Amino acid sequence: MKKINVGAVMYSPQVKVVWDIIADYFREGGIEINNIFFSNYKDQVDYLVEGKIDIAWNSPLAQVMAEIKSNGECGYSYMRDTDRDRRTVFIVRKDSNFKSIADLKGKNIGFGAFDSPQSRLIPIEYLRKNGLEFGKDYIETQFNIGVGLHGDHEGGEKDALIALVNGEVDASLTMDKNWDSWVASGIIDPNVVEKLDLTDPYDHCIFTVRKGFDPELLKEWEELLSKMDYNNPEHKEMMDLEGLKKWVDGRLEGFEQVRRAIKYVGFEE
Repeated sequence: MKKINVGAVMYSPQVKVVWDIIADYFREGGIEINNIFFSNYKDQVDYLVEGKIDIAWNSPLAQVMAEIKSNGECGYSYMRDTDRDRRTVFIVRKDSNFKSIADLKGKNIGFGAFDSPQSRLIPIEYLRKNGLEFGKDYIETQFNIGVGLHGDHEGGEKDALIALVNGEVDASLTMDKNWDSWVASGIIDPNVVEKLDLTDPYDHCIFTVRKGFDPELLKEWEELLSKMDYNNPEHKEMMDLEGLKKWVDGRLEGFEQVRRAIKYVGFEE
């Protein structure tokens, strides 16, 4: 049986459940998936670049770091339908009287984890685009929960929100999916906080492929992924846990803001 070594970061216990289901599905399709779990994205990217795994389920930052470390020779594959065109929300208190991003000049902004693309790097790039320079025009307060997980752990964003509500920072950041979920669950009180602005759209997670991986085997991998059906109860559990209804073609243009941000801030893991 054909075999693919696939890496995934264990940001929560549900990751193993997800990948056990995927492995069972692929085995039925004639491909053995060897799941290799990592505690952080840096190690996963290093294993991919070194050829120790074939495919990695990567964050936006991990995709870009793989591009850099492989001198652009790594490839890419599918992403979730929900990974496309995400945005980050700038949140402020309703009593702040802030009307635009420009009003955050000189203010204390609560970011997520140091290595979070959605709640630190991309917002920093958006602030730069709007005339507010990193290290100069605002105070950066990091909420470093789950460093190494590239923002997969929402704890930093949630702590930043709490600090905002408590008046400890003037603005906080979270991905739009979290905003919607927190409003629905009551974590966010729309009578207390509101959206100030949204970043430009970006893409989120994607499968990164090592240099030299068999293109025919990659095609088979993608064909099996594309046949996963949300209406099939055996697939639905995994897809609900992983937050998608369909696997779609990957694309690289959605990572441009991350590329610019890591150069701008001189990011090093």
